[in-house]
Amino acid sequence: MTLPLIIRRSLRQHLLSTVVTALSIALAGGLLMTVWVVKTQSQALFAQTNSGFDAVLGARGSPLQLVLNSIFHLEASPGNVAAEDLQYIARHPLIKAAIPIAVGDNFKGWRIVGTVPELFTKIEYAPGKKYALAGGRLFEGTAKEAVVGSFAAQALGWKLGDTFHPFHGLTYVPNGDQHPDVFTVTGILAPTNTPVDRVIWIPLAGIQSMSGHDPKHATEVSAVLLQLRTPTAGVLLDQMYNKQGNRLTLAWPIGSIIAGLFNKISWFDEVLTLVAWLVALVAAGSVLSSIYNSMSARQRDIAILRALGARRRLVFGAVVAEAATIGVLGSLAGGAVYALLLTGIAAVIRAQTGVVLEPFAWQPVFAWAPAALIGLCALGGLVPAFKAYRVPVAETLAPTS
Repeated sequence: MTLPLIIRRSLRQHLLSTVVTALSIALAGGLLMTVWVVKTQSQALFAQTNSGFDAVLGARGSPLQLVLNSIFHLEASPGNVAAEDLQYIARHPLIKAAIPIAVGDNFKGWRIVGTVPELFTKIEYAPGKKYALAGGRLFEGTAKEAVVGSFAAQALGWKLGDTFHPFHGLTYVPNGDQHPDVFTVTGILAPTNTPVDRVIWIPLAGIQSMSGHDPKHATEVSAVLLQLRTPTAGVLLDQMYNKQGNRLTLAWPIGSIIAGLFNKISWFDEVLTLVAWLVALVAAGSVLSSIYNSMSARQRDIAILRALGARRRLVFGAVVAEAATIGVLGSLAGGAVYALLLTGIAAVIRAQTGVVLEPFAWQPVFAWAPAALIGLCALGGLVPAFKAYRVPVAETLAPTS
């Protein structure tokens, strides 16, 4: 029990520096784990999120904008798809399902999307998972009714039978243009942990015929969500619309388009990871500095231990173990820092996208990040350990007068 007692006594004697150093390690560990988990989980979840569709057909423009607008409900629509184009793609032999959507309105910032009931009755938003109602019923095809995503209903405090007036545009302006049309909430969707949870869904005809909308576009839609019959269908449709056509864009495959977005912003993750490692190196340097600067005060204690029979390697090991113990304490506190950071970030991501991260799902970083930090702290303890190893017993214990 000699070594643990030496470590505990030393940590108690230098409590302030121990706490400060451990907190810096906790910050580094928490930040490193947060960056890693947000990067890996968000990339995987966003790439997997397609609401059950293989492709999106929309106006000529960016495929990424089409996906963000139609699947994640984040962007503005690049334009409209004519009724004849909708009818053509819906009847195409390569298409299994074609679900039109129309956007352009909101209620207090929550996006209103017009669609058809088949979205909820025929489509699996994930393999083996169909949309379900937590209460109420689906809207009728032409009625001024709404089915509300679970997260939007919770945030707005809506219940069945509530009514609302849509606001024009995708951005909420309190004193902006509000349509006179009154919609009634007839259903609330069960949670899906997808962007669908953030949307107020109304009949396609309801948004097309809404007062104040241009009657010229009454039969047009913002995009068409497509399920393909075969994987090769995407290649043929891509050739037809993107390579040979010049009016419409086929965003396919959805997962690859989202992966491309993450590749473009990967530098941001790398910067945050670099910052975390720099904080970790500074923390390891703090361990070295803290213990090394205390060596002068500890020399007599070390000499007494040596005189009582402690070997040099015990003294050396005690100093390295003390540094590693500070790393262990910091890593444990880093778990709390991680929990706070990622819980907050996950809440923001869910509110903005509907995608739900799992902060406490096991990740390899939970093992290697603390191990790396403890190793760095132990390395930081080597220099003061060598100094302790070389303390001369006779000279240190000799009387000074």
